[in-house]
Amino acid sequence: MVESPRITRQNTERQMLSARATLSESSKGRRRKEPECEIRTCYQRDIDRIIHSKSFRRLKHKTQVFLQPEGDHYRTRLTHTLEVMRIARTIARGLQLNEDIAEAIALGHDLGHTPFGHAGERVLNELLSNEGGFKHNEQSLRVVERLEKDGFGLNLTHEVENGILCHTGAAMPETPEGEIIRLADRIAYFNHDIDDAVRAGILREMDIPEEITCALGGSSSERINTLVLDVINESAQQEKIAMSPNITLVFDLFYDFMFRNVYRNMKAKSEETKVFGILNGIYGYYVDNPDKLPEDYRRISTQDGLPRAVSDYVSGMTDKYAIHVYEKLFVPEAWQVR
Repeated sequence: MVESPRITRQNTERQMLSARATLSESSKGRRRKEPECEIRTCYQRDIDRIIHSKSFRRLKHKTQVFLQPEGDHYRTRLTHTLEVMRIARTIARGLQLNEDIAEAIALGHDLGHTPFGHAGERVLNELLSNEGGFKHNEQSLRVVERLEKDGFGLNLTHEVENGILCHTGAAMPETPEGEIIRLADRIAYFNHDIDDAVRAGILREMDIPEEITCALGGSSSERINTLVLDVINESAQQEKIAMSPNITLVFDLFYDFMFRNVYRNMKAKSEETKVFGILNGIYGYYVDNPDKLPEDYRRISTQDGLPRAVSDYVSGMTDKYAIHVYEKLFVPEAWQVR
């Protein structure tokens, strides 16, 4: 009898990966049991389910940092996700960990992000302050568990769901591949946000402090290479996935520099005050008019309450669609007397 490609891959994982790697054959499984694929391992299957989901496709029209940027080369939530995935796979390969689960977690980690980036997240968190708040990592898990596939969810493996939930916040992932995503996410967004800020005229490369460029490099590719190699070299010597102490200090300087000069820059954030008006208006309208919600979200409201159902609907919108809905609800249409 010919061995199936999945079994061949699982045998390869046992032979090639390190002792601490997360093997697909050792997965805790899915919430709903289902037959195994003959071709793909469980984590490869998770990758395909995420890529083919509607929430993944919507990431291409969701803001990364700059709201409604003019130009084709600014990052979106989708391109950020792809950059995180590639960094994560490289680190996993360097440590002989499972690249497939790292890729699945990376592709799913931002599925629950709001329109208008973290500005949108702050608005929904405030609106839901009496309902437990809103955090994009928790919403990403909710998307794959409950909202995709007409309420059935994607039925991902336990390890991938845990990695998505724990890619940020206090709780640490259960797998080393999940730990990789926490660092790959930060490596990706700090570096590409500098690139976008330079493109927008907010920063010049020469503005980056010398202690950062000397330690990490003078270009985006040099910085990514330095950080990835550091994570691999440091993590090979210990159980947890981490940067070395020296690079951690420099990375913290990098973090402070980005917050002072980009994330709180008035030029970059000048439009954010409008985000509250748009999302607050949409949210308030559907809370006051629940019969106007799409049918799927009306069903959710009977199970999880109206505020959570409305936040599910609003958080799933792209930037452009949120603006379209706001205009349809609150901006008078042009008309003519004939």
